[in-house]
Amino acid sequence: MAHVLARAAGAVPAAARRAVGSTAVRGLATTNNIQYFKVYRWDPEQRQKPYVSTYPVDLDECGPMVLDALLKIKNEQDPTLTFRRSCREGICGSCAMNINGRNTLACLAYIDKSSSSTKVNPLPHMYVVKDLVPDMTNFYDQYKSIEPWLKTKTPKKDDKEHLQSIADRKKLDGMYECILCACCSTSCPSYWWNGDKYLGPAVLMQAYRWIEDSRDEFTRERLEQLDDAFKLYRCHTIMNCSQTCPKHLNPGKAIAHIKKRMMAIH
Repeated sequence: MAHVLARAAGAVPAAARRAVGSTAVRGLATTNNIQYFKVYRWDPEQRQKPYVSTYPVDLDECGPMVLDALLKIKNEQDPTLTFRRSCREGICGSCAMNINGRNTLACLAYIDKSSSSTKVNPLPHMYVVKDLVPDMTNFYDQYKSIEPWLKTKTPKKDDKEHLQSIADRKKLDGMYECILCACCSTSCPSYWWNGDKYLGPAVLMQAYRWIEDSRDEFTRERLEQLDDAFKLYRCHTIMNCSQTCPKHLNPGKAIAHIKKRMMAIH
């Protein structure tokens, strides 16, 4: 099972060392602005344990973000390196990974030029599909379980949109901006231990987004659906989620509000 944990790493095979060897270093001897990127590697089609490949990158010829370095490595040194990315603007959440021990988005993470190396791993405690790509199936299934869409009981009398006051709309600030990158959930020890039952901070914050929406008429049903020893109450207010969120949101606060609303219906 070592290959399914993002933090697992074994010895680098000789073939991998050669792949990152002379051809990668050639042409870099003339510059002093070299940083080494130590990247987690695992290919399910190869019969070998996970390992770490080290790639030298000339920062004078690279963009400022970690994603720029990964793209440069893939384009110029190792086309087999696999990772997700899309918008490059911190909107899609695709490039979520663990960089120097912290969950963040590679497109928003500046390269630390004061360091000689950068460690890049997939999101921790998730099954790995390949290299830096985690399996998000369980995460998305949990998101689907909270029914993240507007639900009403009163039939509409016209074709107008569902309106709400400016004050009610403002209550959704700090929740609707979530991009479901899973950085917060995969930084939560409670989610590591009970990821199959505990919904995790990202999904719970999205659940509260609909509980707090003044237009939604299934508030009680949504709360009752969360009233479970594992779905909600595995949160022990460790607050790793709020500290690591790349969008500077506060999932821990949203979970606390759900618990308060839960008390009100009992």
